[in-house]
Amino acid sequence: MAVPTLALPQKKNYINAGSGLKSWLLTTDHKRIAILYLISISIMFLLGGLMAALIRMELLTPAADLMGSDDYNRLFTSHGVVMIFGFLIPSIPAVLGNFLIPLMIGAKDLAFPRVNLLSWYIYMVAGVMVLWVLFNGGLDTGWTFYTPYSSSVSTSEVLPTTLAVFIMGFSSILTGLNFIVTIHTMRAPGMTWFRMPLFLWSMYATSLIMLLGTPVLGITMLLLFAERVFGVGIFDPALGGDPLLFQHFFWFYSHPAVYIMILPSMGVISEVIAAFTRKRIFGYRFVAFSSIAIAIFGFLVWAHHMFVAGMSIHAALIFSLLSYLVAIPSAIKVFNWSATLYKGSIQFSTPMLYAMGFLGLFTIGGLTGLFLSALALDVHVTDTYFVVAHFHFIMVGGAVMGYLAGLHFWWPKITGRMYSETWAKLAALITFIGFNVTFFPQFIVGFLGMPRRYHTYAPEFQVLNILSTAGASILAVGMILPIFYLTSSLWSGKRAGKNPWGAAGLEWETESPPPQFNFDETPVVTVGAYNYGPVEDKIG
Repeated sequence: MAVPTLALPQKKNYINAGSGLKSWLLTTDHKRIAILYLISISIMFLLGGLMAALIRMELLTPAADLMGSDDYNRLFTSHGVVMIFGFLIPSIPAVLGNFLIPLMIGAKDLAFPRVNLLSWYIYMVAGVMVLWVLFNGGLDTGWTFYTPYSSSVSTSEVLPTTLAVFIMGFSSILTGLNFIVTIHTMRAPGMTWFRMPLFLWSMYATSLIMLLGTPVLGITMLLLFAERVFGVGIFDPALGGDPLLFQHFFWFYSHPAVYIMILPSMGVISEVIAAFTRKRIFGYRFVAFSSIAIAIFGFLVWAHHMFVAGMSIHAALIFSLLSYLVAIPSAIKVFNWSATLYKGSIQFSTPMLYAMGFLGLFTIGGLTGLFLSALALDVHVTDTYFVVAHFHFIMVGGAVMGYLAGLHFWWPKITGRMYSETWAKLAALITFIGFNVTFFPQFIVGFLGMPRRYHTYAPEFQVLNILSTAGASILAVGMILPIFYLTSSLWSGKRAGKNPWGAAGLEWETESPPPQFNFDETPVVTVGAYNYGPVEDKIG
């Protein structure tokens, strides 16, 4: 029996709950804030993608045709900063997490609605600062800000960029805090921990990393700022500092940050696979706890980024072993997803195509990560395009494919409209092909010794670079297509109804798009997640 707790004067959906610009800019509705984030990070994605296109155009030939070395340094640095801090880290938590967490647990909003709006404004302030840097000469330190070059040598816009990253960190911290408190305190009656969808487990683990890791990055940026402005000897050897200390601080955050980007996608994949196989996720508890294990292990492996930077062989061996161990919880997820697919009634709708692409690309990215965990091999490939390929297989093949799977899966819930399946499937196929043609050749040129971060290279690498640039053109088409058919669906798409996929979960029990306060009555949960079993097992 449902227990009524909300006395709502109207049943307007969030789109119609005040249509003026002011109502959007002052909203505390988690769904509207998610859409504000969607618009913001989409701009960042397009900007970062344009920079990637320019990078690939420059690398089409061995010589420097489009730009000099300094301009190239600023270009790939800006690409990294915009894509990582402006898009990848906030993408799923800020958009899908904001929209779905209250719906999935049966709540009317997040625990701190005003703080949620504040986190978006903080993101926007930092984003505007990054854009100002881009149009005011840019940054040339690499997105890792390595010292002492960033603290003492570079004449580019280091200070405003570090300040922007510092400010943007508060957006992540507030979002993570909001999610943790919401999941702990606002679950509907009967929504126990082991009845929660796996997306919530992944977002909970991600929020822990946000809370524990992001302050370390913020402090590191402040120390860099202090050394550059006041000449305090922290990282610069000329001032009595230690540049390796910066690397330890930076990677202590930045390797867990990889899981801020990938864990939410893993949660999306669990939801999509369950919906389109009509099965419960195999080994639910193992998949749930593997998210927590990834968050914990993620803080223990940072120094594998520093195998060639100078550390004792004993420390390097320990970090090598830990880097192998962190692959275990990720492997558990992949094997359990594969077991869920076995004998499932699989429907290859667009979200499932992106999910299948995720499985293949993320697996390749994870396996090549083991290569980089091996000391001897890492010494050979660490500063080559092998690392670029590995990173993009994880971040684009994993995080972005997961984001697109989730966006297509919940788009009917977000907007109340269906998109063109024909165009969407075509985009998924083009994206998968374009991605592989772009980045797989980079494994080969990297293993052969082509260094990363250079705008010129040996002529024997040109054929594979031409292939990579051609793949980037294909990938761009696959990434741009969703902008058109998703946007057009807002006017021409057919009505979605509550549950166009026939999926299980509380978010599919309310209207599409949901009412302003999500539920007229607080739902009561009587069964576990992914209830595709007998008819008598229902969500009440």
